[in-house]
Amino acid sequence: MSACVGYGMKADRLIGITMLLLAREKSSAPELARRFEVSRRTISRDLEALCRAGIPVVTAQGTGGGVWIDPAYKLSRTFFTAGEVQAILAGLGGLDSVSKTPCRENTAERLSERGSPVAADGLIEIDLASHYRESLSEKIALLRGAAQEHRPVSFTYYYAQGESRRALEPYRIIFRWSSWYVFGWCLLREDWRLFKLNRMWDLTVSDGCFVPREIPEGADAPERYFGSHERYHLHALFDAREKYRLIEEYGPGSFRELDGETYPHWTGVLELERDFVSYGSMRAWILSFGDHARVLSPYELAEDIRAQARNILGPEI
Repeated sequence: MSACVGYGMKADRLIGITMLLLAREKSSAPELARRFEVSRRTISRDLEALCRAGIPVVTAQGTGGGVWIDPAYKLSRTFFTAGEVQAILAGLGGLDSVSKTPCRENTAERLSERGSPVAADGLIEIDLASHYRESLSEKIALLRGAAQEHRPVSFTYYYAQGESRRALEPYRIIFRWSSWYVFGWCLLREDWRLFKLNRMWDLTVSDGCFVPREIPEGADAPERYFGSHERYHLHALFDAREKYRLIEEYGPGSFRELDGETYPHWTGVLELERDFVSYGSMRAWILSFGDHARVLSPYELAEDIRAQARNILGPEI
């Protein structure tokens, strides 16, 4: 049983290496080892296995070296099911939305066989861009190149406490929670950090190189940066017209409808209780509902909202 599992894992890894090399111009053995969480020796054996299977993998040492697949190579579609091909093209289309070097069409051409072209069916479209599409694509390209070449980057970072100039050894570019981040070693804090790309500006890449560090297990885990041992419990009522939003954000089981409860101008009353990892996120979320929300607890939040309303109104004239 274990041998079958091991073979399956290796087959999946070989497919993953092949698709990764087809989707980019060049990689390296250390990068592939980190990406697939195996040793460099295992990656070397995998590359040899791909060559024996007829995939023209090219390796070169020294400056300008690396690992890549001959650009003229076309991959037989029998390697994948029709569903897998469409999933691959949909995923590549998502990367194309933020990439300066689109690769979906090139990959589709490589998967095409004589008299039987391959194209995305358009049933799934992924757009990973934002309002800052041009600057986002530029940042991703710079950070990707810096991570591949082990070059530090510097940038101005804007956050709640103000702004500061940071220097970073970049390791991974991450799309998570509907936003883009770069994960790496912050030279100012001397620790692993996650930076949001839309808060990074004046990005420059250093001419020097850094020696890659060993990434501790869980260093890029979401809870390390967005979690907290402290929880802020919210108990609130909402206008029933906000039901769609509560369902969208937390699901249909996140609230209950209160029969017989009425508020002026409300169409019905929904009750919700849930925890937030920070007071700021709880406060910003409840304020986004305007007068369609009533805070029952915590009391401090209700008083905070009243104070903010008075500040917005300003002094009486």
